[in-house]
Amino acid sequence: MKRLIVLGAAMFLAISLQAQTEEELKAQQSPKKAEIAKLQGEVDALQAQIDALPGWKYGAFGTIGGNFSKFSDWYSQGTPNVSSGNIGITGNVFANKMDAKYFWRNSLNVNLGWVKFDNEDDPTDDDSFREATDVFNVSSLYGYKVTEKLAVSALGEYRTTILNNFNDPGYLDLGVGATWTPITNLVVVVHPLNYNFVFSDNDAVFESSLGAKIVADYTRQIGKIAFKSNLSAFASYKSSDLSNFTWINSFNYKLFNQIGVGFEFGLRGNKQENLAFQQGLFDAQVLPVGEAPTFDNIDSQIQSYYLLGLTYAF
Repeated sequence: MKRLIVLGAAMFLAISLQAQTEEELKAQQSPKKAEIAKLQGEVDALQAQIDALPGWKYGAFGTIGGNFSKFSDWYSQGTPNVSSGNIGITGNVFANKMDAKYFWRNSLNVNLGWVKFDNEDDPTDDDSFREATDVFNVSSLYGYKVTEKLAVSALGEYRTTILNNFNDPGYLDLGVGATWTPITNLVVVVHPLNYNFVFSDNDAVFESSLGAKIVADYTRQIGKIAFKSNLSAFASYKSSDLSNFTWINSFNYKLFNQIGVGFEFGLRGNKQENLAFQQGLFDAQVLPVGEAPTFDNIDSQIQSYYLLGLTYAF
């Protein structure tokens, strides 16, 4: 009995000492965390001053994501012998010239993806990687400052695919208007005079038109977290069927050195692309026999993609 009492007392004393030591360590840790937060705030403030200095500013970061799998005699699934995989690559590059009287902002966004699904029991199955995601967007914005936050501006933006159907369709926006920069990281472009050139072999669906261009871009870095959100929209004066928008969001968390974890997702609304796709299905007799697709009898479907993977920042 004495041994049990002594053992219990020793365990109780050890636990008490450990709890006391943990509390003491946490008490020492708390002010150091506050000091780190203060220093990080000062670093961010200095970086904001650096970003505001005149001259060229360059930057780039990208995401690489992928997974591969192979099943052999896995009978619980419909295709017991299958190998599959997907690969995705994104890139975001910018080159901005800042001056007291003007600015010139240039950016490039690329997202490419490939997917593979090979049923090894089907000799006619395609075992190669096929294009899945294909986004290419480059823009150039020049503005002459009227005030510190408002500028008269001109924008050129080109969007297409590069792995498949290059420039079919392709979109080129050229316009003039105003750019508002209420804070350092936010750029809002409103161009009421903009022409949307559309390049495509299918002239019956795709049509160029005059309209308004609206762009909103927010880029920010807080400590190890960097994110960018870009909305580019065109509102046609001729018909809402010719309007379109693309919204791309990129996030990056730095793990060590220049390597981190990234996530990107994009949304697009384009009724012309939807109609061209539906007409292709109708011509191939994939759709049920009936009325041919037109702008009046199809919905405005939202296109989307996302990618999660490792990132590298330059």
